[in-house]
Amino acid sequence: MARRAATSGDDFSFVSPVVKYLLFFFNTLFWVISMVMVAIGVYARLMKHAEAAMACLAVDPALLLIAVGVLMFLITFCGCIGSLRENICLLQAFSICLTLVFLLQLAAGIVGFVFSDKARGKVSEVIKNAIVHYRDDLDLQNLIDFGQREFNCCGGISYKDWSQNIYFNCTSENRSGERCSVPYSCCLYSEDEAVVNTMCGYGVQTLNYLEAGEFIHTNGCIDKLVNWLHSNLFLLGGVALGLAIPQLVGILLSQVLINQIRDQVKLQSYNQQHRSDPWY
Repeated sequence: MARRAATSGDDFSFVSPVVKYLLFFFNTLFWVISMVMVAIGVYARLMKHAEAAMACLAVDPALLLIAVGVLMFLITFCGCIGSLRENICLLQAFSICLTLVFLLQLAAGIVGFVFSDKARGKVSEVIKNAIVHYRDDLDLQNLIDFGQREFNCCGGISYKDWSQNIYFNCTSENRSGERCSVPYSCCLYSEDEAVVNTMCGYGVQTLNYLEAGEFIHTNGCIDKLVNWLHSNLFLLGGVALGLAIPQLVGILLSQVLINQIRDQVKLQSYNQQHRSDPWY
């Protein structure tokens, strides 16, 4: 009777197919997304001129896309294969990496909030570096133009920050036709204008704030960005929550599956032990 019970117990499994395949499809989805991100980043990187690619490594959006995609690929690969093969080591690696990413994001948010002045200084450095390499990278140029148009701003602290770019600076040695100018994305324009005046920013760095304000946005993008963040805290909180929930779900599912696999291993060991026992 006991042997019959043990034999019938071989068909029982602690591993829930729902948890197993839910975690598998969850990771497969983000695995595919990560490969798309890497592919787009690599394509954008290869399409750039060699000198431009080497000139602004620190501010290249394509590199950021590749780095995030590769990290996501490795983490979701562990979760995908680990859940499918019921491999505890891969599932633990997936859970630990996902937990570290979540904690780093949480720490970055707290540090950015507590040390807002230092964060502002770091953002200022990034923007100034981007201004220097504005003409070196088309993707970066489009990103800056988009930001200046959306926030109705110009430069980092003020429109005169564009003098840091070799094409726009006001030094006497600069022979560029854009000397003392700013990009047209700084310009004031109306929705009724059929044709955008791309030369409206020419020579405005020689004007004072009041005079320049008749042609361009004179406020810097850093202040505009800070004001936008303060007025959209609920939106940012929703985005942060939207990023945190999939990570927490992945951590929870992986831990549940790990415990189920361990219970299943104990059950199999128990059954094997009693099969080999002649007195059982």
